[in-house]
Amino acid sequence: MSALPHEPSSEASSDPYEFEFAQGPQTLAELRTALAEIRPELLTAFNARLDAATFGWDHDEVIAKARRTVAFKKRAAEAAAEAAAQEEAAGAQRVDDPWAHLDVRDSTP
Repeated sequence: MSALPHEPSSEASSDPYEFEFAQGPQTLAELRTALAEIRPELLTAFNARLDAATFGWDHDEVIAKARRTVAFKKRAAEAAAEAAAQEEAAGAQRVDDPWAHLDVRDSTP
């Protein structure tokens, strides 16, 4: 059964730059907490932009940009954690620099 136009779709979007309204923080307190967890500078910049914005469209745009920042950062962290879990499950070894052993051999006399 398909969703009505005003209902959220049950199918996941394939667009990596799109997120549902319910994703991310829903209140200013949650948004500020999430920004502070990512980087404290983001919270400071958000507060300054929010104070400078006039109510209405400018205010909504500042909040929307901050929500997108949090949602995309969270999505990237979840994707990295999932990739690491899949790599660990496959038994792959982590290597910082695959060419490091060559540097060591070449530097010996």
